[in-house]
Amino acid sequence: MYTIEWQKRGLPHVHILIWLKDSSHVHRVYDFISAEILNPQEDPDLFFIVKKQMVHGTCGSINPRSPCMKDGICTKRYPRLFLKETQTGQDGYPLYRRRSSQDGGFTANINCRGSEVSLDNTWIVPYCPLLTKIFNAHINVEYCNSVKSIKYVCKYVNKGSDMAVFELASGENDLNDIRQYQMGRYISSNEAVWIILNFPIHE
Repeated sequence: MYTIEWQKRGLPHVHILIWLKDSSHVHRVYDFISAEILNPQEDPDLFFIVKKQMVHGTCGSINPRSPCMKDGICTKRYPRLFLKETQTGQDGYPLYRRRSSQDGGFTANINCRGSEVSLDNTWIVPYCPLLTKIFNAHINVEYCNSVKSIKYVCKYVNKGSDMAVFELASGENDLNDIRQYQMGRYISSNEAVWIILNFPIHE
């Protein structure tokens, strides 16, 4: 099941929900989902892709002006905690293995706001190594065992279009709120073409 939405810059963004034929134990999750920086010696290509595409932010004390920050805290809950093994979470999503340097984890240096920063596994967004390497893109993959995940995807089907609030100003000192503000549907050129050509939005 999938649904497509458009981000403010006009790029398509897809949410996909896949049901597995056979149930998978939490300890097998790491076979197809990782939240770690890989050993650069074993697979240098994937190491650089993860370093470029799958690092969250950065935010927090490193970059307090990041868009994900609210009241001094990251709304996406980064950096995450170190874990030696993947565990079952309380909200239907597992807590992925994120080893520290002492437990065999690796670090990567990235450029943040003009300076080089060393990041560890607490900043890595969960990903599927195969998909990440094939598409060289940011593809967040999560293992879900809760009905909340279905609700999460379904809400995008019924969410409706993005809205933009803009102000219509004149030279006069006019404080009429109805005249000054108008709710408008926000459609990028990419979304317009997608709709005109009747490409599917959800299925």
